[in-house]
Amino acid sequence: MKAHHVTMLGTGLIGDFYTATLHGQRGRDHVRVVFSRSEERGAAFQERWSIPEHTTDLKAAIEHDDTDVVVVGLPNYLHEEAVGLAAAAGKAVLCTKPLGRTAEEARRMLETVEKAGVFGGYLEDLCYTPKSLKAVKSVEDGAIGDVTWVRSRETHPGPHSAWFWDGRLTGGGAIIDLGCHCIEIIRSFVGKGNRPIEVMCTTDTLVHPIDDEDNAIALIRFESGAIGQFEVSWTFRGGMDLRDEVAGTHGTIWLNHFLRTGFEMFTAGGGGGYVAEKAETSAGRAGRMIIAARSRSSVAPSNRSKHTLTIGQVGSQRSRMSCSELSP
Repeated sequence: MKAHHVTMLGTGLIGDFYTATLHGQRGRDHVRVVFSRSEERGAAFQERWSIPEHTTDLKAAIEHDDTDVVVVGLPNYLHEEAVGLAAAAGKAVLCTKPLGRTAEEARRMLETVEKAGVFGGYLEDLCYTPKSLKAVKSVEDGAIGDVTWVRSRETHPGPHSAWFWDGRLTGGGAIIDLGCHCIEIIRSFVGKGNRPIEVMCTTDTLVHPIDDEDNAIALIRFESGAIGQFEVSWTFRGGMDLRDEVAGTHGTIWLNHFLRTGFEMFTAGGGGGYVAEKAETSAGRAGRMIIAARSRSSVAPSNRSKHTLTIGQVGSQRSRMSCSELSP
């Protein structure tokens, strides 16, 4: 099968993760051109990942003659414009989370790709790590009986970029930033066709001086009777806490994605640079981001960076596909 040449939109943290995954895991596929709103960041990204071209022209990047896939790694408020341009160019488009700032915005994007007849992918991550896929397969095979309750928790100290704190640009606070992950994880276990029929949610702004919520808890009842529960926070100290629990009539599954990475390293030397996602320091026990009595540092491998580009669902069965269906 042919190789895919990618237009990468965005040079922030998620753009780095997506490009690392494509170049490290996808074999033939390669980023051909990168778009950045900053000439300086675009040039640095191009050099860092050995990409042939960079540009500050969004339309030109998407319509580049040598690319057939567009990956949207831009701030939320630019998603709809980018998806529209990619669909008009007749190219497959993969959009980072959340798909839209509102349900209506997301629906318009879905309708745009379906009307254009192009592939539309929604990029999720923890749903597709090996441990999550194993857990989902176990549920599908009946290992825990009928699913009765799924709890998903995602918490950290807060976003890394300034625009995240402005609800006009993002569409909200911790729910739209983190809750989208939790909801997709819950749906993976209760069944994608299992419709939600009732939602109860409480939100609050406990710490940060923002207009949107920095903490939230929700309960979702599905047609099957199963309950989904998510907990999200932008005020959790100590790194990133990602945990899932799945209860059934015959068993329970526990998943811990980040506080326990399976890799810990201790050193008397100082640390620097990127340690792990949402780490608040480069010193300490980075496997769990807990500061110990003596200076230690670590580099903990991130599940996110390896499994980002497996495609989830964009609201309809017609838009479901895995990366392996694009190319091996």
